[in-house]
Amino acid sequence: MKIKVLVVLCLFGSLFISFKETRKEPGKETQRPNILFCIADDWGWPHAGAYGDSSVKTPAFDRLAREGVLFERAFVSSPSCTPSRNAILTGQDFWRLKEGANLWSTLDVNIPVYPLLLEKAGYFTGSWRKSWGPGNLVPGGYVNHKPAGKEYKKGFEAFLEEKPADQPFCFWLGASDPHRGYEKGSGAASGINVKAVKVPGFYPDEEEIRSDLADYYFEVQRFDADIAAALKLLERKGELDNTIIIVTGDHGMPFPRCKANLYDMGTRVPLVIRWGNNLKKGARLNDFVSFTDMAPTFLELAGVPVPREMTGRSLKPLLLRNQNEKYNTRDFIVFGRERHTPAQAKPSNDGYPARAIRTDDFLYIHNLLPQRWPVGVPEGATHPSDHFADADDGPTKSFLIDHKNSYRKYYDLSFGPRPEEELYDVKNDPFQLVNLAGQQKYQSVKKTLSAELRKYLENTKDPRVTSSDVDFDKFKYWGPARKKEAH
Repeated sequence: MKIKVLVVLCLFGSLFISFKETRKEPGKETQRPNILFCIADDWGWPHAGAYGDSSVKTPAFDRLAREGVLFERAFVSSPSCTPSRNAILTGQDFWRLKEGANLWSTLDVNIPVYPLLLEKAGYFTGSWRKSWGPGNLVPGGYVNHKPAGKEYKKGFEAFLEEKPADQPFCFWLGASDPHRGYEKGSGAASGINVKAVKVPGFYPDEEEIRSDLADYYFEVQRFDADIAAALKLLERKGELDNTIIIVTGDHGMPFPRCKANLYDMGTRVPLVIRWGNNLKKGARLNDFVSFTDMAPTFLELAGVPVPREMTGRSLKPLLLRNQNEKYNTRDFIVFGRERHTPAQAKPSNDGYPARAIRTDDFLYIHNLLPQRWPVGVPEGATHPSDHFADADDGPTKSFLIDHKNSYRKYYDLSFGPRPEEELYDVKNDPFQLVNLAGQQKYQSVKKTLSAELRKYLENTKDPRVTSSDVDFDKFKYWGPARKKEAH
């Protein structure tokens, strides 16, 4: 269950004192840890060797899993780039961020973000490639700086060369991989066995789709190579063991029924954390973890106060559980979505709002406006993609549309209308294919989860369930006009 804010603050006070005491040597304070946050663009669970996917090779990620902590159940706040990254930076549920709850939006400069809080506390901060966004920061008040720190176009090594020797660092290592578009056939050309690629249960097992997945895997491997290079650089600089290294993706893969969807393949992501000898090596944790937990975790481990408005919870007690730190395991995780793209019929900029709660056994989704198209209209959308604009264009999307008569079931799962309520038995139906919401046998479960979801949303002041006048659909979409640039 979610810890209330007052309890979190009390716990933080005691943990902060403990941290300061254990990190000191006689006569001086031990160096504060560096923070290297590495995030792929559109990389979802379970596409890494450490999770048992044998088609993709991720030696750097797998090494970190052996030398650190691997999280089995890490979830984004929203399966869309901008709100997902906003939740990481702010430590807040995405629906609390007004414009920042949408893709191609902005972020209010008055909302605290962990990199700038660390910077004020003496950290040297910076970023490389995609950090915040996409969107336009200027309307939110970011004029001369960025929420993830100064951008280093020449990368991590240039950042470290500029870093003063006596300062700890906080660096955001971003990427455009494995975001579309892909070079068709690049996966097979790289040596990936297309025939061995496993196809999710919501697609037909066709070579065109397996090849598309292989192209995605190729870009995952390219991102993994970036992580390997960063590790090598830290080793050369003698900074590896005093650096907290986090590797993850911002949401599920850019395929229909994944990215921008509230099913596991849209919201569940890889996550590994390594921190020298401070963590139990090779640990695999099943606790529910939210992207809103990143900011309070980084701040607490750096000895910096956590702002009251952060709804996430520090993972420090969970990471140090083997050192008798107390951690109250969550019973569930909550996430949702607002506007991904303006995918409804012209001239509308409306989104498809939905909220969900995920437990050990069930996923319950409340589609708040089911009369709208969940992935956008079949044709005539405001977004330049025109049709089903919330699903990235690519071979899999095209195949499902071109073969909808032969594979109607799969077509409907990806693009068809959805009811107000969805309920899935995630243990027996891992791809969430059979909606149980209408079955009498599950009415009690549905009612309980619906009430728990609403209680959480009320406690965190979601405008969709309070009297707030926030209207997510009215916020400006700052996306590009040309289809080839659309994210």
